[in-house]
Amino acid sequence: MKLNKIIYPAAAALFMAVIPAGCSLQHDPLDTYSDITEGVTEDEEEVVFKDKAAVESYMTTLYKKITDQQEHWYLDVLLIADCHSDNAYVGTTGAEVVPYEDNSIEGSNTVIARDWSRYLADAAAATKMIQNLDKVQDGSLSVEEQNRYSAQARIFRAMIWFDMVRLWGSVPVITVSAGNITAENVEEMYAAYFPEQSTIEEAYAAIEADLLFAAQWAPDVTADKTIFSKGVAHAFLAKIYAEKTLRDYDKVIRYADACAADGYDLVDDFAVLWDTPAPGYEPQRNTCESILEGHFYTGSGNWCTWMFGAPLDNPSNNFSWAKWVTPSRDLTRLYESNGDTKRYNQSVAFYPCTWSNYYPADNYAFMYKCRSSYSSLIKCRYADILLLKAEALLMQGDLPGAVAIIDRIRQRAGLAPLTPDRKSSRDALLNAYLDERRMELAFEGQRWFDLCRLDKVEEVMNAVYAKDSGRHAQRSPFTPLSYLLPIPQSAIDQNSNLVQNPGY
Repeated sequence: MKLNKIIYPAAAALFMAVIPAGCSLQHDPLDTYSDITEGVTEDEEEVVFKDKAAVESYMTTLYKKITDQQEHWYLDVLLIADCHSDNAYVGTTGAEVVPYEDNSIEGSNTVIARDWSRYLADAAAATKMIQNLDKVQDGSLSVEEQNRYSAQARIFRAMIWFDMVRLWGSVPVITVSAGNITAENVEEMYAAYFPEQSTIEEAYAAIEADLLFAAQWAPDVTADKTIFSKGVAHAFLAKIYAEKTLRDYDKVIRYADACAADGYDLVDDFAVLWDTPAPGYEPQRNTCESILEGHFYTGSGNWCTWMFGAPLDNPSNNFSWAKWVTPSRDLTRLYESNGDTKRYNQSVAFYPCTWSNYYPADNYAFMYKCRSSYSSLIKCRYADILLLKAEALLMQGDLPGAVAIIDRIRQRAGLAPLTPDRKSSRDALLNAYLDERRMELAFEGQRWFDLCRLDKVEEVMNAVYAKDSGRHAQRSPFTPLSYLLPIPQSAIDQNSNLVQNPGY
């Protein structure tokens, strides 16, 4: 496996400038920790953590990225997974987002560029912690404590790499911090700051290694679902083993069962996951179904809510412009044809607005799973993992086992069991399974990745434009080259070692 160095995007931009001797291009994340100067050792090595308090502060920084950096952790994931699939229209007319709906994405797309650089910066921040836990200056961390902190940072890094490899395929897998640059070592340090891409296989091997370490050393599952716990590691192990590169259905089942043993389960009422009570009352958090979530509280600034509709706690807030991630007619028809009113009502809301890009202004559709400034952001929940177990059973030929799980999900939604024709063959059941995931997980950043994982992109996406009159016209057909997004051209311009994905 290539052991690439940490890339700090701002540093890379400065690399070609004249660099004085001793100048470091390393940057801490922009947070409380970054304002602290830890100093250097007698050997002139940077002191990253002087004591346990510094480690705790840095760990808090990583956790805050889930909620403070919603643009690439949440908003853009929905743009790609739901609007680039058949679940949603992009909603607005911006040139940076319309290509996700009409399939005309290019390497110059600004959304792709920001996501690429921010993911790399997040991975660098996690790696910096992982590498320096055994170098805490006052020696206050035991080996067990080092492993526990490292496990949490590894989960964070694995989640980043998992998103990146599914979006772009071959990406720089950052595992070692780059050293300081001096006038004497500029040439040899070039490769450290401008690495080649690792292969998809190498990326998945690194993700797997991080999650297996975390499954051993991360904190146990508790009532606090904001923690990178063993349960989060188990859930993402189930997810990565379902992907084509690592595909191992026995392990999908094993880690899905591990999630059940961790205490995760379906809540009785689907609405509990999304319902927003009257202002002044907190929504339910940390349910038994939630595996990882970010919390927001009244006045805490969950700005993402006004990207999707009218916030229930302040309906007029930023409600003067067209919103992103507008539910598609194709999706709403699926809910209606299945009689699925429970999940439909929790996923889509209709109310008036002042624009009519996709629906009449007096009855416009909005994504409804992020409703207020104090709604929690659910990054992973047990229904996703349980359905992945059904997928594994289906692919192994255990159709009755897969049906039992799908029917359990349907029962929670108030639906009858699958009809005989929908479970009569492997192909019929696979289509029913995909419909179930679509209705259950709409607007949770899953649909595009489901289609890619199961080789359904061409079949589904090339057909949807003709049957969904609300979509922008298709600019390019979906092909096997459509499964990956283009590498940002700005990144290639900066790093000549990067190679563009085929088809772009």
